[in-house]
Amino acid sequence: MPLGEQVANNLPYLRRYARALTGSQSTGDAFVRQTLEAALADEDLKASLAEGRVPLYRAFNKIWSSAHMEVAEADAEAGAHEAAAHDRLSAITPLNRQALLLTTLEDFSIDQAAQIMDLDSDSVQKLVQEAVDEIDRESATSVLIIEDEPLISMQLEDLVTSLGHEICGTAATRTQAQEVVAERTPGLVLADIQLADGSSGLDAVDDILALDSVPVIFITAYPERLLTGDRPEPTYLVTKPFKEATVRTAISQALFFNSSRPIT
Repeated sequence: MPLGEQVANNLPYLRRYARALTGSQSTGDAFVRQTLEAALADEDLKASLAEGRVPLYRAFNKIWSSAHMEVAEADAEAGAHEAAAHDRLSAITPLNRQALLLTTLEDFSIDQAAQIMDLDSDSVQKLVQEAVDEIDRESATSVLIIEDEPLISMQLEDLVTSLGHEICGTAATRTQAQEVVAERTPGLVLADIQLADGSSGLDAVDDILALDSVPVIFITAYPERLLTGDRPEPTYLVTKPFKEATVRTAISQALFFNSSRPIT
């Protein structure tokens, strides 16, 4: 594939990253243009771009780091979902923000992110964890757990409180979930699908979302019931038996974007 075509294929992803990093499409695009101009002026840099996304992002990182500016105000045309993400990004220190975005939004491995940032892998791993910790501190909320297995419900309660959140209620049925929400709207819902009395966690969540927009994480042994294509599918889906680290990550990301919809 010609170099120009290869770079063009990667540009939408680099623009996405630049916008998330800077909080502004115009500012992000300006850094992308500077990166391409630098590549045109440096034959070695230009040749390195044939190796794929890592050297392209590495070149961008050098430009952004050398002309560093703090996250700009969110674009006026940005939707509420993206504005919420911007608000949370702006609360994270720059290097931590970079490491988080590279390994989540852009799906680079820790080793690849280390190459891009000119750091060792352990340092990048530490930066990512610091970013997650910063998000957790900024995003403390009340959590409703909809789960009919007592041991799993207790495990989730311990996990949630260890992250600094509070439990506004637990429910083993749709009716119990309705009773909890009647008293207080949660800031986050962790929900199983199949509940104790044969009622549906999906219906319980629909009841809540009819009242307010709340991030939801489904934790279920039956993911195929959600991934049918017949209805909007959840962004955050954890399969049982789950690893606590997976649930922690899902909680951080759901609260980071303050929505159950992915940023686009």
